[in-house]
Amino acid sequence: MPGIPNERRRGEVWATRPGQWRASGGLCPCPSPPPACAPAALVCPPRSVCVEIRSERRREVGSPRAPAAAAGREGGGRNPAPSTRAPSIMDHYDSQQTNDYMQPEEDWDRDLLLDPAWEKQQRKTFTAWCNSHLRKAGTQIENIEEDFRDGLKLMLLLEVISGERLAKPERGKMRVHKISNVNKALDFIASKGVKLVSIGAEEIVDGNVKMTLGMIWTIILRFAIQDISVEETSAKEGLLLWCQRKTAPYKNVNIQNFHISWKDGLGFCALIHRHRPELIDYGKLRKDDPLTNLNTAFDVAEKYLDIPKMLDAEDIVGTARPDEKAIMTYVSSFYHAFSGAQKAETAANRICKVLAVNQENEQLMEDYEKLASDLLEWIRRTIPWLENRAPENTMHAMQQKLEDFRDYRRLHKPPKVQEKCQLEINFNTLQTKLRLSNRPAFMPSEGRMVSDINNAWGCLEQAEKGYEEWLLNEIRRLERLDHLAEKFRQKASIHEAWTDGKEAMLRQKDYETATLSEIKALLKKHEAFESDLAAHQDRVEQIAAIAQELNELDYYDSPSVNARCQKICDQWDNLGALTQKRREALERTEKLLETIDQLYLEYAKRAAPFNNWMEGAMEDLQDTFIVHTIEEIQGLTTAHEQFKATLPDADKERLAILGIHNEVSKIVQTYHVNMAGTNPYTTITPQEINGKWDHVRQLVPRRDQALTEEHARQQHNERLRKQFGAQANVIGPWIQTKMEEIGRISIEMHGTLEDQLNHLRQYEKSIVNYKPKIDQLEGDHQLIQEALIFDNKHTNYTMEHIRVGWEQLLTTIARTINEVENQILTRDAKGISQEQMNEFRASFNHFDRDHSGTLGPEEFKACLISLGYDIGNDPQGEAEFARIMSIVDPNRLGVVTFQAFIDFMSRETADTDTADQVMASFKILAGDKNYITVDELRRELPPDQAEYCIARMAPYTGPDAVPGALDYMSFSTALYGESDL
Repeated sequence: MPGIPNERRRGEVWATRPGQWRASGGLCPCPSPPPACAPAALVCPPRSVCVEIRSERRREVGSPRAPAAAAGREGGGRNPAPSTRAPSIMDHYDSQQTNDYMQPEEDWDRDLLLDPAWEKQQRKTFTAWCNSHLRKAGTQIENIEEDFRDGLKLMLLLEVISGERLAKPERGKMRVHKISNVNKALDFIASKGVKLVSIGAEEIVDGNVKMTLGMIWTIILRFAIQDISVEETSAKEGLLLWCQRKTAPYKNVNIQNFHISWKDGLGFCALIHRHRPELIDYGKLRKDDPLTNLNTAFDVAEKYLDIPKMLDAEDIVGTARPDEKAIMTYVSSFYHAFSGAQKAETAANRICKVLAVNQENEQLMEDYEKLASDLLEWIRRTIPWLENRAPENTMHAMQQKLEDFRDYRRLHKPPKVQEKCQLEINFNTLQTKLRLSNRPAFMPSEGRMVSDINNAWGCLEQAEKGYEEWLLNEIRRLERLDHLAEKFRQKASIHEAWTDGKEAMLRQKDYETATLSEIKALLKKHEAFESDLAAHQDRVEQIAAIAQELNELDYYDSPSVNARCQKICDQWDNLGALTQKRREALERTEKLLETIDQLYLEYAKRAAPFNNWMEGAMEDLQDTFIVHTIEEIQGLTTAHEQFKATLPDADKERLAILGIHNEVSKIVQTYHVNMAGTNPYTTITPQEINGKWDHVRQLVPRRDQALTEEHARQQHNERLRKQFGAQANVIGPWIQTKMEEIGRISIEMHGTLEDQLNHLRQYEKSIVNYKPKIDQLEGDHQLIQEALIFDNKHTNYTMEHIRVGWEQLLTTIARTINEVENQILTRDAKGISQEQMNEFRASFNHFDRDHSGTLGPEEFKACLISLGYDIGNDPQGEAEFARIMSIVDPNRLGVVTFQAFIDFMSRETADTDTADQVMASFKILAGDKNYITVDELRRELPPDQAEYCIARMAPYTGPDAVPGALDYMSFSTALYGESDL
C-alpha cells in the first residue's frame, strides 16, 4: 500500500498498550484497534506481546531467517523435509504467526484476534509451566500477572530453570524495589543472548497481562525450546520435525503445525505410546472423540510422566484454532520428558548401520562359499573323467572320446573359467569391504580358499593336458595297430595259402615207385621246394615280428593273432622237419636216378624266384600305407616309379622262363619223352606265371591312383597347416602385446583412477571383440584334428598355447579392473584425494624396480622412509617395520601389493565403527544395564535387525541376569573378531 513499508526492518519491535498501535514510523495516534487501512504486517495483534529474540551465536554465523513450518505444509506429507537453515531462537512474536503459515492461516489468525480464548489458554499453560519449575523451590503462583509483579518469584523461576544464581533481590515493598528486582530478571534474560524490545520492568510491575505473557513466552522459548535440535533443525522447526518423526507410524495423525494438528488429541497420545506403549492402548482411541483422547493424554502425562496439566481438553476442542504458544509449551514438556529416548534412537541407528554392513558381508560370504563349492565340485567330477586312461579297442570309439573332449574345451570349460575369475573378483571385493568397515578378513571354509581353488584348477589343467596327449597317442597307436593287423592278416593269408598242401606233398612216397628219371625229377623238385621254402623264411619272420609288435602295442585282439602266429610257426617247423626227411629219402635213391631233365630243372630254378618276386610285388602293390606329410607320399611315389622302371627287365625274365618251358615242350614232342605232361621239379606253370604277371600289371595303375589320392589329401592337409599357422602367428603375438599393455596401464599414472578404469574397460571391450578370431582359429584347429594332422612346421603356436594365453588375458584384464575398482573404493571410503593417490602410486612405482606390481620388504621400507616414516636400523625401527609388514603382508608372502600399500597409508585416519562404540550403543538401548531384553530390541530396532540380534545373542549369565536377558557385550565383540556370525 503506498506510503507504508512492505516489511519491518531487522531489530524493530512493536509492543502495544491499551489504546495504541505501533508502525515503522512510531506510535499511531489512532485508538485501538488499528484502522483497516493499515497493512497486516505492520499491526501488532492486541492479544500478543511482540518480542524479537536474537541469539548471539546465530548472529555470528549470519544464519538467514526464513519460515520453516510452511515447508512441511507445502510438502503435503506426514514428514516434511527438514529446513536447510538453523532457525533463530525466536522470531518476532507477531511475525512468527504471520510468516510461519500460509496466507489463509494469516486471515484466520486475524479473525481470531477478537477471541479472548488465546489469553485464557496462555494464562493456564504458562502458569502450569512456571509452577512445574517453581515447585522445585517449594513455591508456586496463582495469578501470573500479580505474582510476578514484585520480581521475587520471577528471579526464583530463572534461577531454577537456568541453574544459576541471580543478583540478590530487594526485599522492600516499595515500587522502586519491585522495579529493581524485575530489571535484574530482565538483565539476566538479556545476558543469555535474548534481546527484549519494548518490554520494561514498569509494565510487569504494573501487572500488564500481555507484557507478562510475552515475557514468560520469551523465557519458554529461550530455556525450553531453543536448544531442541533434530537433524540440523532447531527450536520450533526442530520440535515440529521431532513430533512428525515420532508420530509417523500412527494412523490418523498428521502433525503439520502447533494448533489444529493437535485438536483431536491423537498427537499427544501417539507421543506417549511411542515412548511408553504400556501407558495407553492406542488401538482403542477414536479420532471422533477428541475430549477423551485429550483427557487421556493429559491425565497419563500428569500421573506417569510428571508433566503438569497445562490445558483443559475443553479449551482446545472449544476453539477453532488452539493457541500455538500454549501447544508448543505443552509439547516441549513432552520432548524434554522423552529426551532420553532420542539417545536410544541414535544408538539404534548406529546398531542398524553396523548390522546392515554385517548382514551384507555375510551374504557375500555365503555367495562366495556356494560359488566356490560348486566350482570345486565340478572340478572334482571332471578330473576323474580326464584321468581315465582306459583305452578303447576301435578308432571310432577313440574319436568319439576326442569329440567329447572338444565339447568340454569349447562348451563346458569356458563358463567355469568365467566363474573362477568372478570368484576371485568377489573375494577381493569382499576383503576390501571388510577392511573398509573395520571387520576382520574373511577366511573361507577349509578347502575353499582362493589358493585351494587355484590348486584344484591347476590339477584340472594338468589332467586336461595329459588327457589330450593320451588321446592323440592312443589314436596314433590304434591307427598303427589297425595297419599292422591288416598287414599281419595279408601276410598270414598268403603264407597259409602257400603252405596249404605242403605237408601232404612232403609226406608222399611217390619216389618208391618212380623211375630213375622220376627220382631225379623228384630230387630236383625237392631242391626247388627247399629254395622256395628258404624264400618264404623271410615272410615267416615278418609275420612273427608283426605279431610281436602287436603284442608290444597292446592290440586288443592279440590272443587270436598270437594263436595264428603260433600255428604258422609250428607249421613252419614241421615243414622244415618234413623237408629234411624227404631230402634224406631222395638222396638215398639219388644214385639210382641219374637222368634229370636239365631244362625242367632250370625252369624250376628260374620260375620259383620270379614267382616269389611277383608274389612280393603283388603284396607290395596291395600293401596299405599311412603317411603324414607330402615328403612321405613323395617318397612312396618315387619308390613306386622305380618299381615300374624294373618291369621291362622282369618281362624279359618272364619271356625267358616261358622260353625254357617252350623248349621243354619242343624236346618232348621231338623225342617223344613220357613226362606225364608236368614238370617234375616245380608246380609253377606258365599259366600261373602269366596270370600273376597280368595281376601285377593290373595292380600298378591302382597303386598309381591310390598314391595320387593320398598326395592330394596331403596337399589339403598342408593348406590347413598354413592357414592355421598364419592365424596363430598373428593371434599369439597380439595376446602377448595386450598382456604387456595391460601391465603398463596398471602401473602408470595417466589421469584419475576413473580414467584408468575407463581405459581398462575399453581394452576389455576390444579384447572381447577379438573373440570371433579365436573362434575362427578353433574351427581351423578342429579341421586339423579331424584330418589327423599332428604337427605343423609353419608355426610354433599350438591351440593349447592360444587357449591358455586367451584365458590368461581375460583373467588379467578382469583382475586389473577389479584392482582399480578396489582402489576407488578405498580412496572414496578413506577420503583419499586424487593427488594423494597419485603420490602413493608414484612412490610405489619408483621403488618397483622390476615393474612386477609388488614391492619386496627392502623396497617397501625404502618407500616408507621416502614418505616420511622414521624407520631406523636399530632394534626399535626393525620392530616397527615388522609390525607394519604384518599388516600389509598378513600371509607372509614376502611381497606388498599396491592395494595393501594403499590400505596401510589410509587406515590410520579411517573413521570406522568399533566394538566399544557398538557396545556403548547397546548399553543406551538397555538403559545402562549389562544385558538387554527381547522386548527392548524389538522396540528400538527395525523388525528384521531386531530378529537378527535375537537369533545371534547368547543368553546373559551375570549375577544381575533376569529371565530372557541377552548378552550384547559378547555379541558386539564378535562382530569385530573372528566368529561364525
